[in-house]
Amino acid sequence: MALVRKGSRRIVVDGTVYRWRLRGRPTYFQGLTWSPCTYAVEHAHTPGMTLVVTTDQPHPSNWIGREAEPVLPSSVASAVRLALSKGWTPTAPGSAFHFDQSAGFTPFH
Repeated sequence: MALVRKGSRRIVVDGTVYRWRLRGRPTYFQGLTWSPCTYAVEHAHTPGMTLVVTTDQPHPSNWIGREAEPVLPSSVASAVRLALSKGWTPTAPGSAFHFDQSAGFTPFH
């Protein structure tokens, strides 16, 4: 699964270049704040296994108007480092590596 280039941002983590992307429009469940915001990261030059990070925040464009912190490059860099320590191999082929950081997320009901 390769990231769509349009809307992706470049980030350098410990000398390695990655691209990351947050969906511009939330999914149905994210729009209703039933599920947290997610974003994807891949190696910029040799895309392989995509990292999918689940945050503990609602999507910034949710439809309920629930306040959300923006996804910052520093958070992305931190997630990349943690995922690498948990076994994510960005240049290896394979399915997405899911990294769940959603502890503390409370869905809106």
